Amino acid sequence: MDDLERLLATDQIRQLAARYAVALDARDLDALVALFVDDVQVGRERFGRSALRENFDEQLRAIGISILFVGNHVIDFDDDDHARGIVYCKGEIQDGDRWIHQAIQYRDRYERRDRNWFFVRRTHLLWYGTVHGPDSPMNPLALPDANWPEHHTGKGSIPESWESWKRFWSDDGSSG
Repeated sequence: MDDLERLLATDQIRQLAARYAVALDARDLDALVALFVDDVQVGRERFGRSALRENFDEQLRAIGISILFVGNHVIDFDDDDHARGIVYCKGEIQDGDRWIHQAIQYRDRYERRDRNWFFVRRTHLLWYGTVHGPDSPMNPLALPDANWPEHHTGKGSIPESWESWKRFWSDDGSSG
């Protein structure tokens, strides 16, 4: 790759991490699995985006709201069509009445196919996760509605206002 091609590849790979966070938070499973190679390995014996979609569906139904914020992203190219990366992420996750704060590092493998970059694999590593209970002032779900822009503090309208979020929770997970 020349310098311009490498710059464009770097940007496309960075978009993968950002799009992953948005699609996961919005529960847009179709957009989420489209970020991965079509023959992605899921566990030890399953392959493909359908298997990945089922896996994400199961995992995400076990939690409520998630907020992933992507930070540092380092990308190293192995060759013109393969790269690996390290992505830092701060996550907030609703787990019943608990609100979890996590510091995450993803170890990624990327591959270019038909001029587009995809995840081959994402490994989720955890620095820490802290929990705040239902009576804790750190639990944002216990706050009154912010009714933004009337108030700067309180519970907002996302993710419930996303159409994909509504579809995800109105569906029993059997379609897809």
